Amino acid sequence: MTGLLPPQDSDQYLRLPGAQVVTTRALLAARDNLADTINARAMMCVHGGAGFGKTLAVNTCLRDLDPAEDVRRITFRVRPTPRAVRHELFAVLDLPGTPPRGPSEFDALLREALALQPRTLVVDEAQWLSGEAFEYFRYLWDDPYTQLAIVFVGGEGCHQVLRREPMLSSRVFIWQHFTRLTTEEVGAVIPLFHPLWADADPEEIAFADQHAAHGNFRAWAQLTAHVRLGLERTGRERVDREVLGWAFSRL
Repeated sequence: MTGLLPPQDSDQYLRLPGAQVVTTRALLAARDNLADTINARAMMCVHGGAGFGKTLAVNTCLRDLDPAEDVRRITFRVRPTPRAVRHELFAVLDLPGTPPRGPSEFDALLREALALQPRTLVVDEAQWLSGEAFEYFRYLWDDPYTQLAIVFVGGEGCHQVLRREPMLSSRVFIWQHFTRLTTEEVGAVIPLFHPLWADADPEEIAFADQHAAHGNFRAWAQLTAHVRLGLERTGRERVDREVLGWAFSRL
C-alpha cells in the first residue's frame, strides 16, 4: 500500500467521532525527533507495541512540518522481498513508464529518482521487513547523491531486526520507543481525548484503564466507541460503572 500521508480523519481507530489527537510526552518527543531526522537527512526508528500511537504520532507530526517536504509513505502487510520493495518504491515515487526488469537497471532508476529532490520515506508496519529488505533501504540511503530521510515505524520486531543488522543500526540517527500511557498520563490526557471522558469521574477513568484499556490508545478508542453506544442506548449523560461494565462485556 503506497501513497502520501493518509487523511487526518483516518488517524483515529474506527474513525471515532469526537476523538482528538492529544499531546503526550511521546508525541512531543516524536515532533522534535522527526524534525531533526529530516533536517539531517537521516534514518529514524519508531517502535513499540501495537496500539501505542506510533503511526498516529508520526502522521500528525509530519503534517505539521514544513509542507514543502515531500513525504511518501509505504505500508507492508506481508514479508516483502527486495524485488517487492523496488516495485513499491516505483509506485510511491510516481515514476513514469513500466518498472525495469533487471535489478541493476531498477536500482539505478530509483537512485536517480531519489537524487532529484529531498524526500522523506515513511515505512510503516516495518516489523514485516526482513534483514535483506532493511538492507536495501540502507543501500539507497547510503548513495551519496540521494537526498533521503527514512522513518521506520513498526512493532518490537522492527527494533529487533534492525539491531541485528549492525551495518544498518549504526546508521539509525534516532531510536524512539513508544510505551503504554502511565497512570498519570491516562488521568491527564484521556479527558482531552474524547468529550465523553471530559466530565467523567477520574476514578471511573482509572477503573476503565485498569480493567480494559491498560494505557493503550487503540484500546481506549475501542472502549470509547462502546461506551458511547452505551450512553446513547441508556440515555445517560455521564459514564458510570454500569455503562463501563456493559462496554467491558463487549471487549
